[in-house]
Formats: sequence, structure tokens, C-alpha cells
Amino acid sequence: MKTPRERRDDEPAYVLHTYAYKETSLIVEAFSERAGRVAMVARGAKRPRSELHGVLQAFQPLSLGWAGATELKTLTKAEWCGGMPLPAGAALLCGFYLNELLLKLLPRDDPHPALWRAYESALHALTGTSAPAAQAEILRRFELRLLAELGYALALTHEADTGTPVEPGERYHYAFDRGPQRKMAEPGASPSGRWPVVRGAALIALATERYPDAEVAAEAKRLMRSVLDHYLEERRIFSRRIVQDLAALDDDKDKDPR
Repeated sequence: MKTPRERRDDEPAYVLHTYAYKETSLIVEAFSERAGRVAMVARGAKRPRSELHGVLQAFQPLSLGWAGATELKTLTKAEWCGGMPLPAGAALLCGFYLNELLLKLLPRDDPHPALWRAYESALHALTGTSAPAAQAEILRRFELRLLAELGYALALTHEADTGTPVEPGERYHYAFDRGPQRKMAEPGASPSGRWPVVRGAALIALATERYPDAEVAAEAKRLMRSVLDHYLEERRIFSRRIVQDLAALDDDKDKDPR
């Protein structure tokens, strides 16, 4: 049975990534409000006189159209909608980080309109601040929303086994797919080699989106990195390495909100 041809017009979307395809075309990975992540061939987009040349930029609101009966569609239209300044500096790298998460964790053709709005909101917020602490909060908020949309919502406020409320001063093993378990004092009492250890204060900070100090914020970042790496299944996030290299040049690793 022949697969029906899909056609979409005037879909709000953002470009996540583009790469060369044959001599004059591009493959475009886009995140759309109503269709989710979509892969398209932009035929002739590399030609200087193409109407698509210069339009398919990341972090800019676009209206896209496409058609096709397979997973790889054909781009039929791309218009810039305007209204958002391009991120710069650390905010730009944060944007690349968000795009990498979506490319590597979000399945194609799986609509997530709430996640699309969260992504757009994160981009707006990143362009509006240059403070590393504020940028880190924006990233943590999006990471949590992304995991929840994929069915991996984090348990943060109660112990996994007992249901006891998490206490700020206690330390917990964070069991992937389950939640926090109080860290036992005896060596070997918990599988600490497999699960990250985190203070209750960091778990509560993530749950409430309030980070009282830099130490708690850094601990929350480390936990989210461990959780995301678990679901990424060894697929690397290259924007992290770029920021780490830049931070090493500056001799200031606290500038990395990822």
C-alpha cells in the first residue's frame, strides 16, 4: 500500500541544524510547532540566488512548508517571520546546546507543541540576559521540560522508595528512572558507581526553579548532566566541549551554564 503524501503549509518552526546535500542542496532539521522535528531537503538552497539562501538560519522564527511521503520531506517554502534578535556570545552557545538536545533526544515526526513553546520561550529569555546564572536557570528549566515531554519526568521532591519528603541537608543517590534514594553511610550500601550523588537542596532547587547560591546551582547542573547523559546513551553533546575549551582559555569554568 502506497504511503499517502503529506503536505504542510505555513508551519511555525525553527531550524535546528543544516548540512550539505549533493552539490547545491541542504538537509534541514527543523522543529515545528505542530509536527515536531522534521527533516527536509532544501533543493538548491546553496545557490547564491536561491530564495532560500540566507533564510534557513537557526534561532529565527520561520514559516515553513514541506511535502513528501517518506521521513525525509521536500521543503517547499521558507519565510522569515522576524521579531527575535539573534543570540550572541554565551547565549548563542546556549542556543546550540538546546538544539543539540532536541536533535539527539526528540524523535522525528512526534508533535510536542508545549515543548516547542518552551523552546521559543527559552530562546527569548536567553537573548534577554547575559548573566551566566540566569542563563543556567533557563537551561535547567528547558532540560526538565524536555525530559518530561519525552516521558522521563524527574522525581525531585520525595524519596523513591519511601515517599518521604526530600530534606535539603541530606545526600541522595539519584536512581535513573526512579528518583532520589537516601545515601547510606555504610560503604557499598548503595550502587554509588552507577548513580550520581546529590544534596536535597539541589533537588528542591530544580523542583522550585529557585537556586539560592552558586553551589546549589552547580550541583543541579551536574545532576542534570548525568541524567541527560543516561538518556543520550553515550551520544555526546559537542556544544559542551566547545564551552569547556573556551572556559579553559579564560581559566574560568564557572562561565559554562551547561
